[in-house]
Amino acid sequence: MTSAFEISQAGLPQVVDIATLVGELLHEVMDRIGQRVFVFDRDETAARLSTLLRERNYIAFVAYVRGEPAGCVTVCPSYSLYAQGAFGIIPELYVRPQYRSLGIGAGLLASAGEFGSARGWTRLEVTTPPLPEFERTLSFYERHGFAVTGGRKLKCAL
Repeated sequence: MTSAFEISQAGLPQVVDIATLVGELLHEVMDRIGQRVFVFDRDETAARLSTLLRERNYIAFVAYVRGEPAGCVTVCPSYSLYAQGAFGIIPELYVRPQYRSLGIGAGLLASAGEFGSARGWTRLEVTTPPLPEFERTLSFYERHGFAVTGGRKLKCAL
């Protein structure tokens, strides 16, 4: 398989590709942990992404190999005192299994980092899926400069 890929910031024409990739990510997580923790509908996700992209408070980059979507990363701004102001959160990063180990994930992270740096963000933050099922994911992030800061991700439905 060729390692040639292209990464670009996504716009409205790419929302279905990204929604499809995010669906694959969520299903992979649920399959690996053996729990149905996400509700996913591709069309609803694509519509939601369209709105978020238009509002410019959610940014996506997508990687293509020979015209086929191979992976994506999404980032959004956040703010905190502990991070000295603006920083970025990576809600989703996914590379299809057949395209892993080609540098696409690293390229997507670099695109997100360049985007954030250009906006004065102090850092990027990401939460991995549950461990130990996703130890390789944690290792990937650590190889690319991310460090475990402790704690666990918690949520409360509103």
